[in-house]
Amino acid sequence: MLIAKIIKSNSHVDYLARVLDSLETPQPPQPGDYHFGQFVKIAVGAHDVIGVIYNSQLVNPEFGNYGPRLSTPSELNAVFSPDYLNEQGVLISLLLLGWRNANGAQQGVPRMVLPINAEVIALDEEGLRSFHQTAAGDLQLSYYAQIVSHAGEFAFPLLGAIADQLDGLVSERERARLAVLRRTLTWQQTMGKMR
Repeated sequence: MLIAKIIKSNSHVDYLARVLDSLETPQPPQPGDYHFGQFVKIAVGAHDVIGVIYNSQLVNPEFGNYGPRLSTPSELNAVFSPDYLNEQGVLISLLLLGWRNANGAQQGVPRMVLPINAEVIALDEEGLRSFHQTAAGDLQLSYYAQIVSHAGEFAFPLLGAIADQLDGLVSERERARLAVLRRTLTWQQTMGKMR
């Protein structure tokens, strides 16, 4: 499902996208389609760059603008003011974690630069599973350090949300590894708060 379009970057691995609204698509995504920890893919040539939503922002330039104005109701703007743009919206921050091409999935810093207006598509369950499996079928989370260094205060909750998503997609042995990850995250959060 198409959920957003890239509008800017903060770094090579940190991008900002605007969630599509009813002016851009007849069926805009629902809030559950772009939740915290949702994996996404962005097509760049023969590659699908894989990222995860780690932050969101609401944009409302009209907030606090209580001055008198002559305007039509929003449902009539399409008729009387077709050039009127809805400036309210939702922005999502994406952290790029790897890519996928004909040779398979690779976790790490993608070499590709995402273009403006590139389409952000929710990654399906099979895509999520294949991105996290090695050629031998083992679970891999090679981007752990990347999340810790780039997601800031959201790093540990994001890693926990990822572990929760992967829990139902992996074997019993891999679930045990995820349980160790969760305990480690809890310990790191606890020790970080004590400083």
